[in-house]
Parts: sequence; C-alpha cells; structure tokens
Amino acid sequence: MTPPADPAPSKRERRDAAREKARLAREAEARRTRRKKWLLQGGLALGVLAVIAVVVLVVVQVAKPAGPGPENMASDGIVLQSDGAQGVEAVRTDAIPAGGTPTATQADDDGTAHIVVYEDFLCPVCGAFDTANADQLEALVSSGSATLELHPISILDRLSQGTRYATRAANAAACVAEHDPDAFLDVNTALYAQQPEEGTSGLTDDQLVELVQGAGVTDEAVESCIRDGEHEDWVADATTRALDGPLPGTDLPAVTGTPTVLVDGQQYQGAIDDPAAFAAFVEQVSGVEVPATEAG
Repeated sequence: MTPPADPAPSKRERRDAAREKARLAREAEARRTRRKKWLLQGGLALGVLAVIAVVVLVVVQVAKPAGPGPENMASDGIVLQSDGAQGVEAVRTDAIPAGGTPTATQADDDGTAHIVVYEDFLCPVCGAFDTANADQLEALVSSGSATLELHPISILDRLSQGTRYATRAANAAACVAEHDPDAFLDVNTALYAQQPEEGTSGLTDDQLVELVQGAGVTDEAVESCIRDGEHEDWVADATTRALDGPLPGTDLPAVTGTPTVLVDGQQYQGAIDDPAAFAAFVEQVSGVEVPATEAG
C-alpha cells in the first residue's frame, strides 16, 4: 500500500515558518553588522596608532640635533694649502659638533688667493671644470699662491636611478677628509676622472672604496665610513646650507648651481673648460701669478 501523503502545512504553519526564517535572517544580518563595526573600529584604531607613530617619528627626527660633521671640514668644506715643500696638505679642524653650525674660513689678507668651489660629483660641468683646471689649481696651492676650499654638496641625486650617487660620492669625500685628509685633492680628481654619466646608477660603494684607495687613501677607517654612509646626514645638511645661504665671504647669496667658483669672494663666470680664462680671472681678482702648467 502507498503510505498516505503528509498533509500540506496549514496557513498558520507557513506563516510561522516564514517568521522563523525572517528572524534567523535578521539575527545573521545583525551578527554581520556587529563584525563589520568591530573590524571598522579596529581598523580605525590601528590607523590612528599608525598615524601617531609616524607623527612621533617625524617629531623625533626634527627634534633630534644633526650629527657631527666630518673632521677637517669645519666650514662645510676642506681647506687645502701648501705643505711648504711643493706639495698640498689639508688644514686640520675640529668637526662641526652635533647640532652645531659651520665656522666660516677666515682667508688671510697676505696676497694669497682664496679659491672656493661648491661641487657635485655627478655634475658634468663640475667635471669639465676640474678636468680643465685641476693641474693649475694644484700648482697654485702647492706654490703657496692660493688656498683651495672644496665643498662637496649633493643636488643631483635624482639623476642616478635611485642610488643617490651624488650623496654617496660626497660622503666618500667627507670620509677621506676626516681620516686621510692629505689625499683629498687626489681623490677629488679621481672622482671626476671616473665620473659616471647623469641618468646612470653611478659607482657602487665597492667601486667608491676602490677609487679612493687607488687615489692613495691608506687609512682603513675610510672604507667602513663609506660603506656605512657615516656622513650622509652631514651631506644633506651642508647642501641645504649652501642652497639656502648666505655664502660666507661673498656677496653671492646662495649656491644656485654647480660648480660655484669663487676667488676672494668674487664669482667666476667665465668659460668653465678654459684654464687660461680662469687663470686670468684669478690674476685679475687676487693679483697672484698663476704658475704655468701643461693644462694652463
């Protein structure tokens, strides 16, 4: 026999079932709403904490005094003078103290020209100036006719594919200034002799170490200083000071490009790659005779 079919639910039973289904749906929706609220509140709380952490970090960084600069660069530059034996030596100075300000170089009024160069090691025009004038600058200094003050700054980091080559090269120069200062002029020349093109990644830290050692640096502390970026914060500070000005010893308010070349406070605006023109400017401004060189 076929069992009798279950009787169809009554209208009341259908209504009660619909109500139960609606109640369960409301409860499920309420649970979802509470979860979303908790997640939103939690996310907002985490976001607020993250913002607070960033603000605290920025405040700490702003409030933190700048670290000390490299030794022998109290003016933000290194001063090179004659060693009395037809050679070049660096003037020794204390470092700029943490949070301190540079001490401007007081040029002697003794008939000696004081030449100041603000330079960026990625700047091709700086490279052209050094290539044309390095020999006569060295001759001027070694003969006692001039002092040379070199200020490495960094304004072209954007042109090194994110490697910040200008800053790293300036840091390398600062490391040499601190630990092996009498080798600075040779390192300066080597950085331009192996200058990378703008728009490339530049030399690696390994290559910078190799370069300074090839230029005669022997102090082992220079290598770790370069690799650790020990003076990169100083490079940033010195660059800001040069770009904001004022520039000591001159009416020129600030550096607006590199190289900025000053002779006894007057800016050289002649041909960068013409050593004869630069020699004539030095003689005109300072009255010193520029020694003859193969380049000049």
